[in-house]
Amino acid sequence: MSAAVEDTFESAGEGAGRRSLALPFTGIWRNGLFAAGTWALTAALTYGLPDVITWGATELFAAVALVGAGIFLALSVTVHRLGSVGRTLVHYGPWFIVLGLWLAVWEVLTAKLGWLPKPFFSPPQGLLHVYMTDWDRLLICIAYTGRLWGLGFVSGILVGFAGGVALGWSKRFAYWGMPLLKLIGPVPASAWIPCTFFIFPSTFHASIFLVALASGIPVAILTAAGVSQVNRSFYDVARTLGADNRFLIFKVAIPASLPNVFVGIFMGLYYSFAVLVVAEMLGAKFGLGWYLQFNTAYSAYANVYAALIIMALICAGLVRLLFVARDRLLGWQKGIL
Repeated sequence: MSAAVEDTFESAGEGAGRRSLALPFTGIWRNGLFAAGTWALTAALTYGLPDVITWGATELFAAVALVGAGIFLALSVTVHRLGSVGRTLVHYGPWFIVLGLWLAVWEVLTAKLGWLPKPFFSPPQGLLHVYMTDWDRLLICIAYTGRLWGLGFVSGILVGFAGGVALGWSKRFAYWGMPLLKLIGPVPASAWIPCTFFIFPSTFHASIFLVALASGIPVAILTAAGVSQVNRSFYDVARTLGADNRFLIFKVAIPASLPNVFVGIFMGLYYSFAVLVVAEMLGAKFGLGWYLQFNTAYSAYANVYAALIIMALICAGLVRLLFVARDRLLGWQKGIL
């Protein structure tokens, strides 16, 4: 139930953020000044201190940090004019300060002192160098991963949702389907790799199935739970007004179970990404998982960290999109749940 816990913290954090952002602010944004100072410190350390080992893009990273410091310095006196965007920036001000400090510490421990040695650790400019020199291959890998994940995740969600509705609605279907789901559900999707690679004609189709399995199982379980837990009085009222089973399923059961469905989707998202990397490591020609394996074999850990950051950002962005979709679809339930 990690997604449910995260959902709770996300909602609590957003609520606290809205309460804090509702407060008016004027004058100098002090956190913006502090952030400008930490980012300027990073730029000075990067450019002023010599590197223990030669890294690419050192001057470029120093310039990027300096530009960031300039942006925060400008925002410190203009952020109150930016409306809701400015209030959001003010809310995340401490994060900008910590990020600048983290970049400075990271830079000193890796590039300047060498306490975290190459090739196992890379300084920030090492990752920037990867993005500058290997961007074309990274884009290809992102496209391949997006295609594989999209086909697997969407198909898994659709099948899991349909199966969950059937399990929660039909006692006969649940009699046969629920024991099978309880048998398959606890088994990690990666454990089915030998079988899938034998059954499916290519590793690509097998990988799609594994991603679909990882994302569909939690959706099916939680959808079934949501449908079965709908208040029976809703059905009685609808039947009294002449509703048939089709109306009860699509207008009563499914809308009432949507909170559970979204919890399952959040869980499926995280599980599908974990299986995606494993599947791509076992035979894909391109993709972020393949990129990780390829560069690990050559001890190019800067490329590995660069790809991990991309994957984290993609996953975080997808989670955010799911929160937006959930808030739009379940806006009618605010004040009820």
